[in-house]
Amino acid sequence: MLISLKKKGQRAIKDSALDDLNPEDMMVDEYESHTETLEDSLSPSVSLQKLRDSSSESLLSTSWPSRKDEPFRFTDTSFIRHSQIVPITKPPQLDYLPSINGDTLLPNVVIADGFVLNSMSKVSTLPDGVYVGTPVMTVVYVPAGVKVENPIHFKYVSVEGGEEGSKKLPVSNPRVFVVVEEGGEVGIIEEFVSKEGNDDKRYWANPVLEVVIGKGAKVRHSYVQSQSLNSAHIKWTAVRQEAASSYELVEVSTGGKLSRHNLHVQQLGPDTATELSTFHLSVGDQTQDLHSRLVLDHPRGYSQQLHKCIVAHSQGQAVFDGNVKVNRYAQQTDAGQLTRSLLLEPRATVNVKPNLQIIADDVKCSHGAAISDLEETQLFYFQARGIDLETARKALVFSFGAEVIEKLPYSFIRKQVENHVKGLLGSSFKGSSH
Repeated sequence: MLISLKKKGQRAIKDSALDDLNPEDMMVDEYESHTETLEDSLSPSVSLQKLRDSSSESLLSTSWPSRKDEPFRFTDTSFIRHSQIVPITKPPQLDYLPSINGDTLLPNVVIADGFVLNSMSKVSTLPDGVYVGTPVMTVVYVPAGVKVENPIHFKYVSVEGGEEGSKKLPVSNPRVFVVVEEGGEVGIIEEFVSKEGNDDKRYWANPVLEVVIGKGAKVRHSYVQSQSLNSAHIKWTAVRQEAASSYELVEVSTGGKLSRHNLHVQQLGPDTATELSTFHLSVGDQTQDLHSRLVLDHPRGYSQQLHKCIVAHSQGQAVFDGNVKVNRYAQQTDAGQLTRSLLLEPRATVNVKPNLQIIADDVKCSHGAAISDLEETQLFYFQARGIDLETARKALVFSFGAEVIEKLPYSFIRKQVENHVKGLLGSSFKGSSH
């Protein structure tokens, strides 16, 4: 069973009255309504009720984030705040959805507007003992020592959406919980798309992924986001790694009017490895935002983070706030962080805040940041060999992002992403001021 957030009829707000209401009052009404209906949807339990009550109090006492708040200093959330947020209460009709594409031989789970569609999903090929199910949220369980040969492909499809120019913003809240026991291995692909023909719809995808990785276990995580350019996409990923475990993330984000990934990783044992590679592309009036936090608490930890972004529109923006904390007992840690940004238009904006906090004294750590346009010497190199300027620019811009795209471990998703990014860059060059 999935928990669906429903808005009670008596709290429904008529479209004609929206302009007369204070946005903060609307948000409080929405919060209260969502909280009440969430409570109604769950079976009674003393421990769960206490958690539910404290969560409700915390939610209702939290003010809407503004640019006065440090985590949102460069991220404008007014697009969501000033919308009419409407929780999606039922799954879409199957007639509206195409079959999942890509490698159909892979185990896959289709999640439409936050609801798992069992008739379109296929997990029967998984090894014995591996569980994928939806008791309250989607759960993936890999027993100790089990290595899942093929990745599990989660395809999130946003179907319901408001028309461009309206205030309606349907919201879905899919949640996936992954547990990999000692010595287990699994690959996870998360792909976020709009229903075909919905590339200009307004909606809010609000997904959460939690990953618990046992001792010596390995998780390879591919996250690809190409949703509507009129949508909000706010993603949370929380990872806990036990000793000698490995977590590898490759992320490519190109969609959303407002796209933000909140990524938190904590190493809970020695000899643990974390690799984070992200590529963000803004080709319109978009904000692409990555806020990451990596905490190393134990000896001989390893982490490498590479963040790259391209802003190819005069109203586009990218944000990177990356925090790596090496605590006192994380001796002999090897941690590196690098962010590189490419601005292709005069008024394109990027705000980067790399942050490496080192308390341990026996470590090897580095970080760096670079922001630039294409270098004239690189363009000259191509032109000197008979390659025209437009072709040279396209090759250099794509190769900038290809460093991350090539890290995607599965060929079908890698090829799909390459074609998508080339198409977006080709369109942006046609309207470029260069």
